[in-house]
Amino acid sequence: MHACISISTFFTGRYFKHLGFEVCYVRNFTDVDDKIIARAKELGQDPISLSRHYCEEFCRDMITLNCLPPSVEPKVSGHMPQIIDMIEKILNNGYAYIVDGDVYFNVEKFPEYGKLSSRDLEDNRAGERVAVDLRKKNPADFALWKSSKPGEPFWESPWGPGRPGWHIECSAMSAAYLGYSFDIHGGGIDLVFPHHENEIAQSCAACKKSDISVWMHNGFVTIDSVKMSKSLGNFFTIRQVIDIYHPLALRYFLMSAHYRSPVNYSNIQLESASDRIFYIYETLHECKSFLNQYDQTTRKDSIPPDTLNIIDKFHDVFLTSMSDDLHTPVVLAGMSDPLKSINDLLHTRKGEKQQFRIESLTALEKSIGDVLTVLGLMPASYYEVLQQLKEKALKRANLTEEKVLEKIEERAAARIEKDYAKSDAIRKDLAILGITLMDSPDGTSWRPTIPLPLQELL
Repeated sequence: MHACISISTFFTGRYFKHLGFEVCYVRNFTDVDDKIIARAKELGQDPISLSRHYCEEFCRDMITLNCLPPSVEPKVSGHMPQIIDMIEKILNNGYAYIVDGDVYFNVEKFPEYGKLSSRDLEDNRAGERVAVDLRKKNPADFALWKSSKPGEPFWESPWGPGRPGWHIECSAMSAAYLGYSFDIHGGGIDLVFPHHENEIAQSCAACKKSDISVWMHNGFVTIDSVKMSKSLGNFFTIRQVIDIYHPLALRYFLMSAHYRSPVNYSNIQLESASDRIFYIYETLHECKSFLNQYDQTTRKDSIPPDTLNIIDKFHDVFLTSMSDDLHTPVVLAGMSDPLKSINDLLHTRKGEKQQFRIESLTALEKSIGDVLTVLGLMPASYYEVLQQLKEKALKRANLTEEKVLEKIEERAAARIEKDYAKSDAIRKDLAILGITLMDSPDGTSWRPTIPLPLQELL
């Protein structure tokens, strides 16, 4: 199963809606191709049923990562008429040829072939999903329709029974729902050639007015600067990651690098992302809890100039950075000042005495919440996510909360007995596991943190 999606789609839809645009988001699935057929044969299953299962699993993962659902989610198996119709247009316009029931696109008939990837035709070669075929006029020619082989699923066509090539399906389905000209096409950087290059060629061959304004390609997720892949054995699924890290921590991690840059997966990066969102949600939860003590009707519509300046600066950073090719890392970094202001107002003597403190906290919390909403990082409940983050931290540390509380009591007893060496040892042992203790007049509490050995590597 191949889904046409990119990391940039994590936040483009919400941001465009925030700007007031009407968004039609099409996320298509390849549920018929060589790899699926081969895998289904190994398992003794129907290829379409197998694809459906993985499509459903993929959608579950996207919901878990708080991605907005697409406006429409077409599959190849349900769009054969549209695919066949586009191939007929390409043939009628003289850009393709038929060989023994197969239909190939003739790249030499399309002079602009290679404009997206900046490749010369002489340098092009068949892509990884395109088998070398000596019947082709040019090695770079790609299949629009493949004649059926024994035991494979097939559909009837003017050229005989068969199924579509990999590239044509995306063009046909996007044209069906968005037309031949639309604003943005997304995908991984590995799809620039041959997939997206071929999409441009066949769409233009079917309709001369075909035009896509922007191609957005996200960088690879890497491990130790090496592309993550099953073949290298350095592959993690979303399910494996969120088993020990919160989905919103994973989402934050993916946004912490520009979408076009490689994202280097490591425990340090995930721990840092988890620690950061805990700080964000803890700050906002404390702010909300404090504000809930006050009657809304008693608040004055007045925000001090220094608070207003912090909010305006953050808003400007947000709009400028997101409008400049979605620079989410800058936005996430820009959150620091308003968060610090909230903590100062809540916990410092100077902040507690500030005039219009309630109004400042209300405005600051709203400004951060609005941005978190656009980024898809706004939880339904700060408290619930904080508890979930603590549960994940305990799981990574192989501890239970009861065990942590026992250690807190043991440390308290040691402090009473003035055994500060033991007290410090307990604190350090927990810190090594990613649990930090916080002392206050009300007692000792704990929160997750970056494990001490990893902190030393930062």
